[in-house]
Amino acid sequence: MIVGIPKEIKEDEYRVGIVPSGVKILEEHGHTVLVETGAGHGCRISDEEFVEAGAIVIDDNEEVYGRSDLIMKVKEPQPSEYTLLREGHILYTYLHLAPNPELTQALLERKIVAIAYETIQDNDGFLPLLFPMSEVAGRMAVQVGAHFLEKTQGGRGVLLGGVPGVRRGRVTIIGAGTVGKAAAKIAVGLGAEVYMLDIDQRRLLHMDDIFENRVTTMISHPDNIAHSVTTSHLVVGAVLIPGDRSPILVTKEMIRGMKSGSVMVDVAIDQGGCFETSRPTTHRNPVFEWEQIVHYCVPNMPGAVARTSTFALTNVTLPYAVNIADNGLEAAIRKLPPLSAGINLYRGTVTHEKVAQALGYKSRPVKQLMDIQHSTH
Repeated sequence: MIVGIPKEIKEDEYRVGIVPSGVKILEEHGHTVLVETGAGHGCRISDEEFVEAGAIVIDDNEEVYGRSDLIMKVKEPQPSEYTLLREGHILYTYLHLAPNPELTQALLERKIVAIAYETIQDNDGFLPLLFPMSEVAGRMAVQVGAHFLEKTQGGRGVLLGGVPGVRRGRVTIIGAGTVGKAAAKIAVGLGAEVYMLDIDQRRLLHMDDIFENRVTTMISHPDNIAHSVTTSHLVVGAVLIPGDRSPILVTKEMIRGMKSGSVMVDVAIDQGGCFETSRPTTHRNPVFEWEQIVHYCVPNMPGAVARTSTFALTNVTLPYAVNIADNGLEAAIRKLPPLSAGINLYRGTVTHEKVAQALGYKSRPVKQLMDIQHSTH
């Protein structure tokens, strides 16, 4: 199979879909890897390193798309890339389709197979390809929040860890999944007063066991959210419903009750955001103020630490890519069942139920569509 690695063109995106060691493994399995010139420069991987690993480096992104069967990316295709996709392509990347009807429609029209990293899911609910980027984003959330709390950055001028004789900063984390746990690690490490909310009592019990008395856990409902948000200096939104749009949990009314200069970091923004006032920002212009509350809403947070993120991402995406390239999609699903949950679109049909519900489509199981296709050949 021919695997294409285009250069990412989303604003301020510096990651790349594979690292040289991943190229080498695909080559050893008998596959050809095409890498667009400069694709790795954002994370300090040179074209020469890709060539040494066995890749063919190509100047023209149209040629990369045109010759490839499997397209490995990091972020969703941008409008200028839509026309490069054709029927028969397997697109393997982060997609976040639920809040993006235009992208969904464009991919459906091209009748590609679209596999979303973020919805590949084990039977126990674990999201193996989202996990490393959630770890990165969770750790970054407190790091950037602490930065923008500085007065020189427009914040309230609060040091999260405080100093002897002065009260510590208070952090509220909404969501006790991978992002929330990673954020709590950093917040606790900085010495902040940390509150964590979730609707799942078992997760809260787990957080209580991990952090002991250093984190106060509470069931997530409007009253608890309102109290925690309005008394905190930093609020981290870390909620996720795989494939679905993020629920709005923090309302304008709650935000109006916050102290001026407080900071909100919406890690859920790539699925639409969980704060009512959120809108996507970029690494170049990461924040805006609403009612004197600083909002950080960058959808591709891990892109800021592109090298760490790229290597972490390849660790988890490569086994699925190798399986698809070695066996074809249908056999790969049989060998790795979690892959089927990652297929959001299949040749013009929505196959992920949550994506379909969010965008008003009817969904059909991918296995059913594959059986129909197989019976017609």
